[in-house]
Amino acid sequence: MDTLGPRIKQLRMEAGLSKAALARRVGVSDVTISYWESGTIKQIGHERLLSLAEALECPLERLLDNNTPTHHEFEGELAHASILALHSASPPPWERHFLAPVASAPGSALSELLQGCYLVTPADGETFAHLGTGDIAAVFPTSHFDEEGLYLLQWRHTLVIQQLSRLPSGALSMDGEPPSETLPPQSLCIIGRIRARWQQRRDNE
Repeated sequence: MDTLGPRIKQLRMEAGLSKAALARRVGVSDVTISYWESGTIKQIGHERLLSLAEALECPLERLLDNNTPTHHEFEGELAHASILALHSASPPPWERHFLAPVASAPGSALSELLQGCYLVTPADGETFAHLGTGDIAAVFPTSHFDEEGLYLLQWRHTLVIQQLSRLPSGALSMDGEPPSETLPPQSLCIIGRIRARWQQRRDNE
């Protein structure tokens, strides 16, 4: 993580963003961005890392480490972790298989981020918003809404992946099709938070 600061600066410049613009996207001050880039602040929490990656429109693994494995190398890096098939009409796959979540590997920023998560990919023939065929998501099991982000939900008796946010009224809002529904507290069940995603490289990219 020693090169995280310079990498943030590099990715910010590649995205054509000023410190102030990046700060607005992440929800921090431009002084904080300066501290991150200079290394004055070396530790950045998981939620902020996710927000940074989204703001910079880059994969989380590129933000964390240029040498972090690509999607194709992912199973080798975390060979001890099972990648579970996600079915929309079934319970979460870790409940069906009684598997333990990913354990942290010393010295690996990626593994530390994924500690306590389960790795899932859409089952054959399944379609999920924000998770395409062959993509992998790290799901941290939780039944609570912490802050805006992607969540695995049980919605209308189906597992879905959607962006959740809290409105000023306190109600939760889910962005999807149809656009933005205001959700009564008991209308859905939060299964887990998406901490990271890896997209399969498409042949035409």
